[in-house]
Amino acid sequence: MKKSFLCALAGLLFSGYGYGAPGDAITACSHTISLKTPGNPAVDYPLTPRPGDGRFLLEAGRMLPVSVVATETPHDDGRTVEVCITALKEVWFQYSQTLETEFVHGECQFLMPGFWYRQNLRSPEEAPSFRVADGWTVREDRLSTPLTGIFDPASGKFRTVLRACGSGCDALTTHPSGEVILSGDTSIGFTGFENVGGRAALRFGFPYQETPYCYNSKLTLAPPVRAYRHLPEGATVVLRWELRCGEAADFSDFVRKTWEYSYDCLRPAAPEPAYSDERMKEVLSAYFTAAHVDGYPLKYMSGEQLRTADCASNGHAEVGFVGRVLLNAFNALEYGYEQGRADLVGLAGATFDSYERNGFTAGGFIREFVDFGNGTETDVFSIRRQSEGVSALLHYLHYEKRHGRKHPGLERKVACILNAFLQLQAEDGSFPRKFRDDRTTVDASGGSTPSATLPLVMAYRYFGDRRYLASAEKTARYLESEIIGKADYFSSTLDANCEDKEASLYAATAMYYLALAGDRESRSHYAAMARRAAYFALSWYYLWDVPFAPGQMLGDLGLKTRGWGNVSVENNHIDVFVFEFCSVLDWLGREFGEKRFTDFAEVIGSSMRQLLPVEERLCGVAKPGYYPEVVQHTNWDYGKNGKGFYNDIFAPGWTVASLWEMLTPGRAERFLNGK
Repeated sequence: MKKSFLCALAGLLFSGYGYGAPGDAITACSHTISLKTPGNPAVDYPLTPRPGDGRFLLEAGRMLPVSVVATETPHDDGRTVEVCITALKEVWFQYSQTLETEFVHGECQFLMPGFWYRQNLRSPEEAPSFRVADGWTVREDRLSTPLTGIFDPASGKFRTVLRACGSGCDALTTHPSGEVILSGDTSIGFTGFENVGGRAALRFGFPYQETPYCYNSKLTLAPPVRAYRHLPEGATVVLRWELRCGEAADFSDFVRKTWEYSYDCLRPAAPEPAYSDERMKEVLSAYFTAAHVDGYPLKYMSGEQLRTADCASNGHAEVGFVGRVLLNAFNALEYGYEQGRADLVGLAGATFDSYERNGFTAGGFIREFVDFGNGTETDVFSIRRQSEGVSALLHYLHYEKRHGRKHPGLERKVACILNAFLQLQAEDGSFPRKFRDDRTTVDASGGSTPSATLPLVMAYRYFGDRRYLASAEKTARYLESEIIGKADYFSSTLDANCEDKEASLYAATAMYYLALAGDRESRSHYAAMARRAAYFALSWYYLWDVPFAPGQMLGDLGLKTRGWGNVSVENNHIDVFVFEFCSVLDWLGREFGEKRFTDFAEVIGSSMRQLLPVEERLCGVAKPGYYPEVVQHTNWDYGKNGKGFYNDIFAPGWTVASLWEMLTPGRAERFLNGK
């Protein structure tokens, strides 16, 4: 009887038609405090809210060595629930709340930004998803916003809970699983969702836990963890959560409204830029010279599978994805001419010349990945790497032509690849994710399709061939119906096959390119599609600063995570993948008068400068200019070192290229406008 009453009350409270009386959120939740004595198993105590003096005492069935008091404050966006825990004697505690909804659990779509989308069914079984379990709680620092949302497609209603963290701290533990006592203070709690009798419920508390599994390494589910914080006698900790309800047209609209609400609540300010654009490029250019390898038929900048400990060049030449050889060569060429640096012009020119002579396969594609050390290279190609390579070649050809230098042989080879693209494209407008030199398909998945849109639009402008624009427009129809329309952003990255940031970022950028090249009517339509995809991309970017424990290098360096993006459901670290996204956000901000876009672009642009390795402050890598890649900001170990450090292997080729694009705003607009 009591259970059904609370469910009905929760449904009334968060129905979207009214919030009820003050205190309803507290009474609608079930509350538990767990107390642990070192050396003994923890004991959970359910708490019952008792009203008194405008607040609620949360009482157990017996006297406890803690006082738990809750207050609730209504406001326009929902309710703030504040919980004050005071130790009457020394304790080690964990506190949690569960808020049931009226939604049928199995039909709901869930959001934990930067980690969980819908039911995570694009993820493999070795990563968190509904295939493994239908209820998950995770550490808040795993999420780009410390929030969980539940969207019910049947009613169009949603519920969210957002932790108001404030400035933070973290503590080390001696064990990664089980009941663990923290070595000091932490501000990291947990959030998530559970299935309670067939109804979806928000579950949240402090300090952190992860259930039913931890996910602290790629495709490795580990035993659960539950953390306990020490509270000396007389000490108090105050916890705050923001509860909200609303309605959305679909999951995309839910993501949009949740991001806007989270942004307005957290208001991330741009960190003071540590370095100017000029200084950034000056330091990053050290990578161009130090990484250049000229002892093989292909000249390239070694930027894939390097060791952070020495940054020594290896025999790997990778055109796109993480190596970005050709884009780095173009950036070095342009910068070399701007700065009067003959060394950069020379090595960049040698790179392009070597690829013109030796960089194409018998089938006409770019040699994507060559391991000169082992004498091997891939015979399975990807639409993403090929597209990134073609885009860089078109930038090079366009730049050279503007300065009176022509490369007809290279133009013919680029046109050959583009014509192969036209043959690879499926009737629905999609491109296969992977294929062979004879154009047979290896992976027909269309998740990487938007990467092809960019060079097709560029090629239309460069060659004046409308076939390329028609092909790009076909990709747009596919993106609109299958990717953006279904809010199904997946498989754009090559080292994971799941929901990922890059799929939505590429989709937004593809529509941006089409809008720049289109007429007034199509521009408006493509802009709307770019905006819709941009919200998904934004949901991966951190709106808050996760805390680090003393001794964790990133915290000791003072890293602010706001503006950095998480990678994918499979790979839970942050990185500097932005490329043209700030330009897209600035453009969308102008098109739609959306100040949040332009303001957050400034946050991204400032924040991603923080780990620039300069001689006097190398930030954990061996050489200046080799910008770090796998930035492990949560309980995550990509292979080595864990939270607060980098993996021991990294790919500075793409990080340098990404930052350089960010530092060269409006490049696509200039190209597509013929400038």
